[in-house]
Amino acid sequence: MTERLIFHIDVNSAYLSWESVRRVENGESDLRLIPAVIGGDPKKRTGIVLAKSIPAKKYGVKTGEPMAIALRKCPELVSAPADFRLYDKCSKAFKEICRKYAPAMESFSIDEVFLDMTGTSGIYPDPEAVAADIKNEIKDKLGFTVNVGIGRNKLCAKMASDFEKPDKVHTLFPEEIPEKMWPLPVGDLFTVGKASAGKLMRAKIMTIGDLAHTDVKVLQKILGMKQGIHIYRYANGLDDDPVQEVPESAKGYSAETTVEENLEDLESINRMLLAQSDIVAARMRRDGVKCRCVAVSYRTVEFKNKSHQRKLLHATDVTAEIFETARELIRESWKGQPLRLIGLALTDLDDGEYEQLSLFEDRRKEKLRKLDQAMDSIRGKYGNASIQRASTMNTISKVGQKYQAQHENERKSEH
Repeated sequence: MTERLIFHIDVNSAYLSWESVRRVENGESDLRLIPAVIGGDPKKRTGIVLAKSIPAKKYGVKTGEPMAIALRKCPELVSAPADFRLYDKCSKAFKEICRKYAPAMESFSIDEVFLDMTGTSGIYPDPEAVAADIKNEIKDKLGFTVNVGIGRNKLCAKMASDFEKPDKVHTLFPEEIPEKMWPLPVGDLFTVGKASAGKLMRAKIMTIGDLAHTDVKVLQKILGMKQGIHIYRYANGLDDDPVQEVPESAKGYSAETTVEENLEDLESINRMLLAQSDIVAARMRRDGVKCRCVAVSYRTVEFKNKSHQRKLLHATDVTAEIFETARELIRESWKGQPLRLIGLALTDLDDGEYEQLSLFEDRRKEKLRKLDQAMDSIRGKYGNASIQRASTMNTISKVGQKYQAQHENERKSEH
């Protein structure tokens, strides 16, 4: 039987890299070389970090955290607004190059793919050489860098691509696991979130190697039956998940965010959904269309993709209505599993229609529409980060206060 050969290709700091390429082409500074993020307004300390540069990462800045916290870590942080039209364009170009090399490609997110290279040794006898070819073609033609991880399954390929960055090719074959993966901190194992890592470390399980050599029954007592087996297999480099060709989604508007620390509560999930609703609804309004269908999708720490959608009675482009539907969908479908990715998609588009609403509904919707129009106008003049919704700011304020309190306690404990 032919051994599996899987590549995982991941764009380095995707949103920030794509914005940087555009800026460099226009003769501006390269955001990849300085502490910089995509998302939010550093002057008002509002918004959410959607992507970060490697220099920003050195300050501890994390994807998915509020700008207020990121700025505490790095006061000189440079911020650029999100541009999902640009990201869609760059993502498609990136995936077109990847697709031509492999019999099967799974689009894992907007900025990463899995390639099933099994059985291609006659064409590509040296896996590392063809991985370098893919990496270099993307860099030469598109101007941004990727990491390529190579392994016998998706888990090992994914882990390998997360080794040293940027612009690297790494392997993680079975014989390399003890040397390359087992010495890593237990929290570095894909799908092990902050909460799970804390439980494991309290049980003196500090590295992935410790995890791999712990009795699975002990892990089940610490993390639960299903999660215990799952991470035991991963720690030993075991993963049978196939590379699945996923058809391109129907025409619509979408946004998705992969976070570094698992989303484990509704407040964090809703904060991300509100930011995404704001972005995609504004894009629809700019194009003069409305949607009849709202869908949320998410990926659990166990690599499971789930989605839930709802048809609307009336087509809409109102941010508040889209967010409220998204919030209901996540409340109905999410069972409390830690999430690594959250996404929002608006489909079944309409150029606009007459809506027969009650007087109360008509007045309410008109107020919401005027609010959206006012925000669109301000952002059109002063930039996307110039104004934020109060509900987002309130949530960020709470998180910022919690962060400040934690660090005050840490400072007290040091004296």
